[in-house]
Amino acid sequence: MDNFLNNKWFKFSVVGSLYLIWVIWVSNFWWLTGLVIIFDSYITRRVHWAFWKKRNPPEGKQTKIVEWIDALIFAVIAATFIKLFFIEAYTIPTSSMEKSMMVGDYLFVSKTAYGPKMPNTPISLPFVHHTMPLSETVPSFSTIIHYPYRRIAGIGKVKNDDVVVFNFPEGDTVSVNLQQTSSYYELVRLYGRERVWSDKRTFGEIIYRPVDKRENYIKRCIAVAGDSLIIKNGQVYVNGKSQKTIPGIQYKYLVTTNGTAINDKILENLDISRSEIEGSGSQYLLSLTGDQSEKMEGLKFIQAKERFILPADKSDPALFPRDPKFKWNVDNFGPLWIPKKGVTISLTLANLPLYRRIIDVYEENDLQVKGDAIHINGSPATTYTFKMDYFWMMGDNRYNSADSRYWGFVPEDHVVGKAAFVWLSLDQNKNFLSKIRWNRFFMGVK
Repeated sequence: MDNFLNNKWFKFSVVGSLYLIWVIWVSNFWWLTGLVIIFDSYITRRVHWAFWKKRNPPEGKQTKIVEWIDALIFAVIAATFIKLFFIEAYTIPTSSMEKSMMVGDYLFVSKTAYGPKMPNTPISLPFVHHTMPLSETVPSFSTIIHYPYRRIAGIGKVKNDDVVVFNFPEGDTVSVNLQQTSSYYELVRLYGRERVWSDKRTFGEIIYRPVDKRENYIKRCIAVAGDSLIIKNGQVYVNGKSQKTIPGIQYKYLVTTNGTAINDKILENLDISRSEIEGSGSQYLLSLTGDQSEKMEGLKFIQAKERFILPADKSDPALFPRDPKFKWNVDNFGPLWIPKKGVTISLTLANLPLYRRIIDVYEENDLQVKGDAIHINGSPATTYTFKMDYFWMMGDNRYNSADSRYWGFVPEDHVVGKAAFVWLSLDQNKNFLSKIRWNRFFMGVK
């Protein structure tokens, strides 16, 4: 048996077969040339491919340094391959998905769930997302080679209520100093383009990033391509049906007490973060899940508790599509149709604000408005056919989430993968072993 397993033809057959399956999966048959290297490595051995190792070392053993180099090269290649095609680790930096996902959760994201997205910028430093370590401006990638969007076959497609990791759609242009706190486009609206570009002390360098090097966001997919969405009094309706109940979703509640303060002990017992509470004395505004809301009703000093909902007539100009014709707020939004690949719509000045960024930026057309006429790539246009599917993403912490309600649709080429499970969770507000949330270890994401 040992002789059979160590036979060079058996090893070549196993490795070659696995490699051939991978080539068929990625559907790029130029990679078939790699079979020549595999054949030579196991059978003919004419070329010394592992050039860092001695071909015939004394007593058949490599030096310790060479062994370490060999192990390091293998580890980098294997980890990069797994990260690109199968699964990747992420961390939750903000509270926009609480209580479904907690700040300090470390999770694995499945690339095979929707199909791995091939890199737009293949020349990149391993294990670094978009900037070099200890730098805010030096990119960790090169755009000398840039590939268009392509996704290989996956297990399924993005579905309603999936928790999805994606590249931030407005992250194409970045203010280096404020990249984690503000969208560049929001900064331009607030301060003007001239100041954003000239005030280096406040905003830093303004840089461009390709799709696969934009910040990673995690949200819940509320609506998929072809769906119709509307939010009425805080309730989400998709295709006329209310969104299913998700235990981790938080809403704002106005809580009135008999004058007793809601102290830290009560907050800890209810698993409420101090950052999620506003007010003092006898009236508070809190972010609560359904379970937390029920538990609070059992407290003797609570006199009243009601859901906080913005009235429909109170519009928010900061919301998508940031046009005065659309008088929407976070609790009363829409109706809105989610664009679907291959579907043609009538294009008018009335609905143009909804789809302008899609046509002009995501699908790379030259869009101009001349008088009352819309021109696409130099020709008058009254219709438009979408080239990609789009999705609507929202955070489970509904009043503390910068999501599609603020910046619009997520194109399919921005989707990275599906959140699979939490492998580690640390509470940043506690010390030592108390930091570890043991109950969240290897918890599946729902």
